[in-house]
Amino acid sequence: MDISPVKEAGPVGTVVGPESPAVPVGGAQGVPGPKGLAGHRFGPVVLVVTGGLSVQFGSALAVLLMPRAGALGVVTLRLVLAAAVLLIVCRPKVRGYGRADWGTIVAFGAAMAGMNILFYQAADRIPLGAAVTLEVLGPLILSVVASRRLMNLLWAGLALGGVVLLSGGGFDRLDPLGAAFALAAGAMWATYIVFSARTGRRFPQADGLALAMAFGAVLSLPLGIAEAGDKLLVPSTIGLGLAVALMSSVLPYTLELLALRRLPAPTFAILMSLEPAIAATAGFLILSQALSLTDALAIALVIAASMGAVRTQVRAAARERGRVAG
Repeated sequence: MDISPVKEAGPVGTVVGPESPAVPVGGAQGVPGPKGLAGHRFGPVVLVVTGGLSVQFGSALAVLLMPRAGALGVVTLRLVLAAAVLLIVCRPKVRGYGRADWGTIVAFGAAMAGMNILFYQAADRIPLGAAVTLEVLGPLILSVVASRRLMNLLWAGLALGGVVLLSGGGFDRLDPLGAAFALAAGAMWATYIVFSARTGRRFPQADGLALAMAFGAVLSLPLGIAEAGDKLLVPSTIGLGLAVALMSSVLPYTLELLALRRLPAPTFAILMSLEPAIAATAGFLILSQALSLTDALAIALVIAASMGAVRTQVRAAARERGRVAG
């Protein structure tokens, strides 16, 4: 569906048309919104949590795949296969978009490729839970910078405390290069959140995601071929790569894009604090990386922060609806 009437982006979660006031994305005058679950009050939150579960268990599977294809080879398999699936399913249109639309696609695709390349370099050197713990600092910083509510700052601080606790009080015993890759991946993750929201406003359904994924796959392809070569063509490796692509890219990115059409970026960023807890659980179940009592307490903190952020958002939305109705 053509979305060319949408000329100007308003606050996160709204679009502004040439002849109408700002309306929620998914409203009658904006980009077609997600149906069913995403339309429920807690729907976007469920989408984000489901996406987090999928991506972290997919990442654990990717760690098992690295001995076969290397970190860059896994990234290439993940992005190329995910792009193929999305392009086949979505069949996105490429006409009718302006320079700003394509600029958003390029930035979103580059952020996805950079985030994945850096994260898998980190996961190849340090434990999965620690890698995600460092990576999540990017979204947390974004939540502090972008938030306009004091409560969001407080929840972000609580989540940050949980992240620090999950690190065991310091990362000095980790491989320094792996830790640096994880921090850089966090910066790209924050960029991904920003451009995912913009893509969701500019493109209908998951069309923008499919196009951005294809661009990210093109960026990663030379790196993967250089590292893995013909190992990428082994049928069993392709099969595992497809599983990683579906679990770590297709499903979570689609769910997050839909959620960001109805969930403010600061709240979404705080919800990302759940990722270390999910990663630690996936590492324990799949990679036999044990959880300590301190880890459990850290997980409780980040979950409490995420639940608080959700409640704050729901109450704020209810007050806003009350003012509009009044």
